[in-house]
Formats: sequence, structure tokens, C-alpha cells
Amino acid sequence: MSLSREQMLAEMGISPLWELRQPAHAAAGESEAAPAPDVAPVAAATAPAPVAAAGAGVALGWDELEAAVRACRNCELCQQRKQAVPGVGDRQPDWLFIGEGPGAEEDARGEPFVGQAGKLLDAMLAAIDLNRGERVYIANAVKCRPPGNRTPEAGEMAACRPWLVRQIELLQPKVIVLLGKAAVHSLLGEDKALAAMRGRRFEYAGIPVAVTYHPAYLLRNLPDKAKGWEDLLFARRLLGGK
Repeated sequence: MSLSREQMLAEMGISPLWELRQPAHAAAGESEAAPAPDVAPVAAATAPAPVAAAGAGVALGWDELEAAVRACRNCELCQQRKQAVPGVGDRQPDWLFIGEGPGAEEDARGEPFVGQAGKLLDAMLAAIDLNRGERVYIANAVKCRPPGNRTPEAGEMAACRPWLVRQIELLQPKVIVLLGKAAVHSLLGEDKALAAMRGRRFEYAGIPVAVTYHPAYLLRNLPDKAKGWEDLLFARRLLGGK
């Protein structure tokens, strides 16, 4: 990679440089250990059950699943799309990032997170030594662009959720990072403020889940970029520092 980690963090607008603290038992001579993160109840207690509604997506392999997504007409979002955007990346990933839905550029190119928010996400990944397509898969709560890039509605996310459920079943990621409130609502069924959910471990189907802001939000609220960086470090701790 041509840019160093420090340069990537500078591109994200994070200064001074954030460093991942060592666990308390490994930090010799430290007078104060970082507090242990809160642990939320497992997703089974609060989230919709991890089953596909009406059988959609069940038992489909990757080729059949992507064909079904591209042909899907389960909600009105299909009427204005140029194409559905199933997702992209490593199909045996450690990390799964889930956003809201495609924007105009994603709708045109058929790949999630390719606009300005995507560039920020790539910089965030690079800052923790990850690359798009290597150990990482990127998807969205809905696979078709909402008109005017608005937030997906609850019914639209419900119609698209079986496709996301099947993707997770096929991917079996080691950690899931939810980017924004729509992704949280779709996967965990939660409507709480993101500020109240950050830094807490959730679970979906036995997979640890971390919550953070959507990159598009961070572009509009630059001081919160540091919080997004903290959330990535928290997700990496959920993964075991890998």
C-alpha cells in the first residue's frame, strides 16, 4: 500500500493519532487499565430471529442468491433502481460491514460504498490494516437505492432482510460492524440512538456485533471521526486482535 497507517489516519481527519491500548494484564507498569466494554444481551433477546421470511433466500448458494437479489421485486425500491447491489468482497471474511443502502454512484456501478463515503470507509479499513476484498465483505441493509438517497423504510428493510440473512449464513464472518442506525434496525431490531449502543458487544447468530456511525454521517460531522476510529478498535478487540 502506498500510504502509511499514519497518513491514512490523517486522511480520515483524526489527530492526534489514536493507538490501540494493550489489555490491562499485558500492560506492565500502567496505573490505570481501560474499562471493560459493556456487554449487551445477545441478539436473540432483542433482534428478529435469524430466519428468512417466507423462505426467500433459504438454502441458496452464492450464484443463486445474487441472481435472486438482482431480480427481486419484493418492494417498491426495485421500480427506480438501475441495478440491485448485492455486496462485494471476500466470501470467507473475518469482517462483515453492513451499511444502509446504495447511493446514486453505487446504483450506477453495482458495488456498495464507491462514493465519498466509500473512500472514507476504505481509509478506515486501511488504518487497521484491512483492504476491501481481503478478509472483508461489504453489504447493505437494502440492496436497491432508496429515492433521493433517503434512509430505507422499515418495510423495505424487512423485504430485503432475507437476502442479508442468507449472506451472513454463507459468509460466517468473525465480527459484524453495523454502519448507521438503519443497519442496526435491520439486523438487531434496535431503535436506540447510536451513541447509546457504541462500545457495547451485541451478538447475531453467535457472531459478535459492533455498532458505529455510517461513513456518510462522519463526512458531515467531522469531529465524530475519532469516535468511528474508536469503534473500529473496539470491533478489532471483539475479533481478538486479529
